[in-house]
Amino acid sequence: MKKVVVIGGGTGTFTVLSGIKEEPYEISVIVSMMDSGGSTGRLRDQFGVLPPGDIRQCLVALSDAPDLWRKLFLYRFENGDFRGHNFGNIFLAALEKTTSDYQQVIDSASYILQTKGDVIPVTFDKVHLCADYEDGETLESEELIDTASHKKSRISKAYLKPRAKANPRALQAIHKADYIIIGPGDLYTSLIPNLLVDGVQKALDKSEAKIINFMNLMTKSGQTTHYTASEHVNDLKKYIGRNIDCIFVNTGRIRDDILDHYRKYNEDIVEDDLEMNSNIIRIDLVANVRYNASKADRHPRSILRHDSEKVLNALKKILT
Repeated sequence: MKKVVVIGGGTGTFTVLSGIKEEPYEISVIVSMMDSGGSTGRLRDQFGVLPPGDIRQCLVALSDAPDLWRKLFLYRFENGDFRGHNFGNIFLAALEKTTSDYQQVIDSASYILQTKGDVIPVTFDKVHLCADYEDGETLESEELIDTASHKKSRISKAYLKPRAKANPRALQAIHKADYIIIGPGDLYTSLIPNLLVDGVQKALDKSEAKIINFMNLMTKSGQTTHYTASEHVNDLKKYIGRNIDCIFVNTGRIRDDILDHYRKYNEDIVEDDLEMNSNIIRIDLVANVRYNASKADRHPRSILRHDSEKVLNALKKILT
């Protein structure tokens, strides 16, 4: 059975996992633990817990439990003291407070949600994502970087403060992998944070696995403003420490109403300026749906996503 490792966090990783979970692959997902926005950030600040949001999304994506459990873990309170909080985040935070270590949190939630694969936090250390910009400014938290739409200057360096030690299970998964999927997802707040943890880049460099990237559909204001596809790839390669073996680029049409929404935030389609070779696979990957966040969600969410079935069909071309 092929061993597939997905590295990331957020809705992009959710889409990939949802697409491949029914296939005969041994799936592991290495999840970013630097989120500090929304419900996750509030729980992190108030209770000192590790960020549960990306872990929750991955658990639900791989879940084979009845729909009730999946709906509960995705439910967001719309009013009262819990307004904006996600039930799954609160549940994981409570588990952390009543167990001896975070692996027990993952094991317990995986049992309840009957996950088909391993959900692996990239680190158990409590750290913050930092970014130095070319204009000399530094932002120190994932939430600030994620919402820095005002920034015109590019990020020159991303790092963690303090440094973080990799979860041994994450390194082991990379070592055993046949394929490693990175992306889609916000480049500097979902993907690169995993690569900054001590030991991850070295493990990727030594791995014999093929590295696969799903190119983002849209740029991200304040992170990848006006980035082309090649600029996404170059930044990602800098933190991976090796070449990417296969890149999937969307050719599907994106609805005009969705493009109009993104242009209000100075975001646009990622321009495909990659060369023509067999490692670049151009294919329709976009979901022809507009996703709308809960009214109670205080955190801005992407309204456009990759289609999980199209992602799976793309992967089947190379996961042989």
